[in-house]
Amino acid sequence: MTGAALELRGVSKVFKGRVHALREVDLTVPKGAVFGLLGPNGAGKSTLVKILTTVVRPTRARGTVLGRPLGTKAVLAKVGYLPEHHRFPPYLTGRQLVEFFGALANTPRAVRRRRAAELLDVVGMADWADKRVTTYSKGMQQRTGIAMSLVNDPELVILDEPTDGVDPLGRREIRDILVHMRNEGRTVFLNSHLLSEVEMVCDSVAIMLQGRVVQQGTIESLTAHSRRFEIRFMRLERERLRVGDQEHAIERDGDASRLMLPHATAEQVQPVIDELRRLGAVLLELRDMRESLEDTFLRAVRDPATGRAPPPGASMRGRAGEVSS
Repeated sequence: MTGAALELRGVSKVFKGRVHALREVDLTVPKGAVFGLLGPNGAGKSTLVKILTTVVRPTRARGTVLGRPLGTKAVLAKVGYLPEHHRFPPYLTGRQLVEFFGALANTPRAVRRRRAAELLDVVGMADWADKRVTTYSKGMQQRTGIAMSLVNDPELVILDEPTDGVDPLGRREIRDILVHMRNEGRTVFLNSHLLSEVEMVCDSVAIMLQGRVVQQGTIESLTAHSRRFEIRFMRLERERLRVGDQEHAIERDGDASRLMLPHATAEQVQPVIDELRRLGAVLLELRDMRESLEDTFLRAVRDPATGRAPPPGASMRGRAGEVSS
């Protein structure tokens, strides 16, 4: 697919004992975007990442990675990867670590030395470059790991929980790095459970449950159904407001009043504002609202019967039209 860094169709993985980790996964990741892969524990996210990096062989799969067939190992020269549970050699400095992984990626010595210095500066680790990684905090290790994943100048960067265990300041710094990577034209594939972080940086997301992608799209498209405008105002003592052929309920909100306009566009809100002003209302606030990514995620993964996400291996009946083996 033109413009897609990843184009996956029908990706399935069955482990020994008929354990279905992935079930017909379809996924499209645009080039030059930050893409978030979301899902509860046991959803199959890590298995999918391992298939993308050729660590695990799929049972069935079609698709491309950077324009080459899925599973082509030569593609890995254009992929950067930071695993979730990384273990950096404790005797290396940050600079040595980045250069070491550059050597593993067959990056020429002069190039990897230059890029190590540049990347450690980009991630804010230049002053610590020659100190051992054992002296680093978790956030400093994560930033150094991101530099490591970029040393081979990849087109696609896969980051598995890059902000896990990082304090708020460190998460902010990592978000800035992700935006910098996108501005350079790289595609970032982000596997994270911190939904607020994903919402702030990702262009599009996919939500996985029980080995399937149950929702996929831009955050705006996934939350569009919940979009609504809220108008708060004072000095209008009435319970309803008629505008044209529509009537809107007015609610009390402390000392003020509130009017909700679900599924409205900005253009449809203007006549309502005009009518409120004509009637002498004092406008206090106009808010363009929609549900958060966290709300969308919870709605997608909750079991209708229990209100909770089903445990790993639970039946998929009623949600995906199939019963787990």
